[in-house]
Amino acid sequence: MVLKRKSTERRRKRVEALERPQYGWIWKPLLALAGLYLLVALGLGVWWSRTPPAFEVEAVAEHPGGADAGHGAATLASLMALVETLLDKPGGYLRNDIAPPGLWLDNMPAWELGVLSQARRLSGALPAMTGDDAVALARVQEQLAGDSTDWFYPSTEHRLEQALIGLEGYLGELSSGEAAFGDPGQGVAPWLSGVARGLDDLGRRLSASVGSPEALADLDLEAEGLPRETPWYRVDNVFFEARGQTWALRQLLVALRHDLADALEDAGELGRLDALVAELERSQRRLWSPVVLNGSGFGIFANHSLVMANHVLRARDLTRELAQALSRPSAPETVAEGAAEEAPAAPAESQAAPREDAEQSPATPEAARREGEEQAPAEPQAAPQEDTEQSPATPMETTEGVEKAPALGAPEAR
Repeated sequence: MVLKRKSTERRRKRVEALERPQYGWIWKPLLALAGLYLLVALGLGVWWSRTPPAFEVEAVAEHPGGADAGHGAATLASLMALVETLLDKPGGYLRNDIAPPGLWLDNMPAWELGVLSQARRLSGALPAMTGDDAVALARVQEQLAGDSTDWFYPSTEHRLEQALIGLEGYLGELSSGEAAFGDPGQGVAPWLSGVARGLDDLGRRLSASVGSPEALADLDLEAEGLPRETPWYRVDNVFFEARGQTWALRQLLVALRHDLADALEDAGELGRLDALVAELERSQRRLWSPVVLNGSGFGIFANHSLVMANHVLRARDLTRELAQALSRPSAPETVAEGAAEEAPAAPAESQAAPREDAEQSPATPEAARREGEEQAPAEPQAAPQEDTEQSPATPMETTEGVEKAPALGAPEAR
């Protein structure tokens, strides 16, 4: 009994010692540090989630390596600017982060995926635009096509840096004349066709966030062809991926207009390209709501996914029309081909005419003199004969008179 009482007393003293105030200095600083870390992580998350501003294509095209590079330099420099934006924006590349606050974010990583998708598509079209299977361009395409979530070496950031080095090297070759893009418009139509297919798929994914098929009637979409409904916690991911794709595509199309202004004007497609750029700009309007809403109809809450799908599908139609227009042969080329086919016939006719003149003209100057002497007296004799007969001379009779005139005037000539 005494032993049990002593054991209970020792246990009580240990509990009282742990609950004394002198042990509070261990837990309170830890709690304060944890609270401060959460506050800083929250602020960084808000800052890192802001969409970077659009860069000026004209300023990018005047890069020291691309100032005199000529045709295609603005497109290549804009692709480089997209990769630099992924690396240098606030927070850097966040899609492969494994620690807070990047681990908690999902909007900006989805936006980065959209930008990376457009960069991959253009890098795949560069060999067709240049008409050259350059090793540097193949390596750039390979680096950009890697997994976007790799954090272990070689990480996604490392591959993006390697792709940027390859693009800078090829831009230097353009400046020095060692490499060049193909004819204006070469390879652009297939690239735009791929962009249109990507926008069509993106529009379907945005529309899949709507539960009721009736809401899709105005978007010209069949509910049967849509993917399964997007979970509510993935709606914002698809929305910000669409924002990233349209942001990057607008930059690339402005660069394309800078490079192919003359070719687009000759094809009469500048207006359609400007309309496409304007549609993409409308998709970048500020989102005032702190979250992506998924309302329906004319209810209290908007449906941001459907609004974005409307812009994306409109951009898809304009891109498809532009690709079809650029893939058709231009009218001046057709006229030139027709003229080239008819051109050989003209020299034959021009050669035939001198031959006829040669047959009708006298062979020598002596023959010309004799013919003039023989025809000179024929005119005064032909006129009295016509007056005597008092009948109009027909063309045939006049010709016969001229032929007989040399016989009458021959003795005098001798």
